Amino acid sequence: MTLLQLHPRHPHRSDRAAGNAMTPPGPQVDDDMIVDLALSVLNGARADHLLVRDEDGRCTGLITRAQLTAHQRPSWYTEETRLRDIVYDRGPFTSSVTSVHDAEHAMRGRALRASPVVDEDGHTLGVISLAC
Repeated sequence: MTLLQLHPRHPHRSDRAAGNAMTPPGPQVDDDMIVDLALSVLNGARADHLLVRDEDGRCTGLITRAQLTAHQRPSWYTEETRLRDIVYDRGPFTSSVTSVHDAEHAMRGRALRASPVVDEDGHTLGVISLAC
């Protein structure tokens, strides 16, 4: 797991930390969950994304509805495919002390709309989303 912790060259007083701008993490699922079940969780939660975690509860990434839907194939495929086996954003993640400006810049550079905010141990604290 890699933390994203950037330091601005010219800090501004109004530049908040990601930890102060994040929203609650939302639905979290284990990386051994199958694609079909993950889609059901996503639909049931009416969310845009799921946070994926490992067996120790550490964040391993964020997966979107579009990414899950791309892997929805005939039932024999999705019944056997686990989240850990498909492509989704696996970091680096945003540190709670990273500035919102730097977090948004990093997300734009990686074409992400949201990024997990994690603590030093890799556990999810929340999610920061791009201000569109």
